[in-house]
Amino acid sequence: MKKFLMAALGGTVAGVIATTQIAAPLLAQEAAKTENVYEQLDLFGDIFERIRAQYVEEVESSELIEAAINGMLTSLDPHSSYLSPKDALKMREQTRGEFGGLGIEVTQEDGFVKVVSPIDGTPADEAGVEAGDFITHVDGESLLGLGLDDAVELMRGPVGSEIVITVVREGEQEPFDVSIVRDTIELTVVRSRIEGDTVVLRLSTFNEQTYPKMKEAIEDQIENAGGIEAVNGFVIDLRNNPGGLLNQAIAVSDAFLEEGEIVSTRGRDAGDGDRVNATPGDLSMGKPLVVLINGGSASASEIVAGALQDHRRAVVIGTKSFGKGSVQTVMPLRGEGAMRLTTARYYTPSGRSIQALGVSPDIIVAQPPVKPETEEEEDTPRRLLRSEADLRGSLNNDSLTEDQIKQIEEDRAKAEKSAELRDEDYQLAYAIDILKGLSALGPND
Repeated sequence: MKKFLMAALGGTVAGVIATTQIAAPLLAQEAAKTENVYEQLDLFGDIFERIRAQYVEEVESSELIEAAINGMLTSLDPHSSYLSPKDALKMREQTRGEFGGLGIEVTQEDGFVKVVSPIDGTPADEAGVEAGDFITHVDGESLLGLGLDDAVELMRGPVGSEIVITVVREGEQEPFDVSIVRDTIELTVVRSRIEGDTVVLRLSTFNEQTYPKMKEAIEDQIENAGGIEAVNGFVIDLRNNPGGLLNQAIAVSDAFLEEGEIVSTRGRDAGDGDRVNATPGDLSMGKPLVVLINGGSASASEIVAGALQDHRRAVVIGTKSFGKGSVQTVMPLRGEGAMRLTTARYYTPSGRSIQALGVSPDIIVAQPPVKPETEEEEDTPRRLLRSEADLRGSLNNDSLTEDQIKQIEEDRAKAEKSAELRDEDYQLAYAIDILKGLSALGPND
């Protein structure tokens, strides 16, 4: 018994020694890290006081601290930032769907402001600003070296005032100036119409109005068409949609899915991950879907496109999307300000991350550049196309009734109208043609 007790005590002592030998270096490392943090904070305090005392001009202490906080956040990634009380208020207004400015969603790349996408119907959109443009100057003042928030602040101004931005665009040899008049941006988040037998849903952003407005538009267009039986499918146009609220992207995806995962998010810790699944119910009642995307489709748009693509619920057409696969959480701070912090990455149902890669379309369809009309083209007479029916003395078709002939002529008129759309919007016309092909292969009633 004594030997057993001695052995047990020996094991305990050995365990204590081993634990001490392992834990002591770890505790020492942690203490060193903590001490280093305090040394860095002391350094910050020294610099702060020297600026206040010796800078060539008097500086407000609050402005220095805000700049330091924002510098710390913007050094992490392009989407983390500090929001002053004024900026936080503007962000809340934008989420509700009305704000002032040019109407562009921007990020920062290589020190310059890069346009993610212009927003439909805004001054920037009407002035011809395009997704992928780099803005290098505002009213002749260079943006190089400025933080994103500071650059955006330069572009803000009173409604009705004019601003000149200098743009660098791929394919253009020289930078060029674009003059824009600032205006109040009232977002029409959803536009809808019927093209032939297809319902076209244009989603310009994801804010609090997106899902309810889309649901309303779908119901209205189905009624206008004379019932779901008269609709051959839906086009969801997400081109130049810069994204927005994650919960709205989930709601829009869920509107067309009966089951399965919509999106998953993974944070720094494994326990911070989350998965969201679809609930039963399909607003399109099982009709075929085509999703349109391009380089201006970002964030929430990519969640929708990726979810519908992975579930083989929609054919994705267009060009590669922007590639923003991170989630930002807005955290209120004391003094009415806020912090926008990247807290997670999101993944499509198949487990793929879109970050920096984007969503690749099932069918790549580029929008051809608009060809300017020239006097030569206008003066060139078009060749007259003739058919059998135009020939003198041609035989009549005696196998069809007048009603059948009338139906054929109406179908032909629809097809010609659809063909005209190709000159206006080639990608949309392509999407509608895909739905026509899918419906032609469907079962006969």
